[in-house]
Amino acid sequence: MSGYRVSDVMTRQVVYLSTETPLDEAARVMKEADIGDVVVTDGATLAGMLTDRDIVVRAVAERLDPATTTIGSIITREVVMIEQHCAASEAATLMRERGVRRILVCDVDRKLVGIVSLGDLAMQLDPNSALSEISEKAPVV
Repeated sequence: MSGYRVSDVMTRQVVYLSTETPLDEAARVMKEADIGDVVVTDGATLAGMLTDRDIVVRAVAERLDPATTTIGSIITREVVMIEQHCAASEAATLMRERGVRRILVCDVDRKLVGIVSLGDLAMQLDPNSALSEISEKAPVV
């Protein structure tokens, strides 16, 4: 991973949804964009992140109604951030230490500029790995 920066491997497409967005709408947005996470805002403030795993563990497993449950009630509020010019290996270390699969990426002014996932790291840095093959984008059906 030496020589690679977070900005080299991150996903620049960031999808934002409000905390008041119903869970079923958020799931449709994620499916249409072929992504596993969205950044959640409360007005102009970053409120957290919603992942496909949050939907399964905090909503489906609890049998919450996806039409009436807002994403603000199930999001991960404690987000991890890394600066885009940090080494990609630092992102991998941070993921391991914090037990997360995704990290928000910011610029020097702490403005959000992307997301880096474990899959992004695998696909860019070790394209022949099993994780890279699993993480490759499959066509949306």
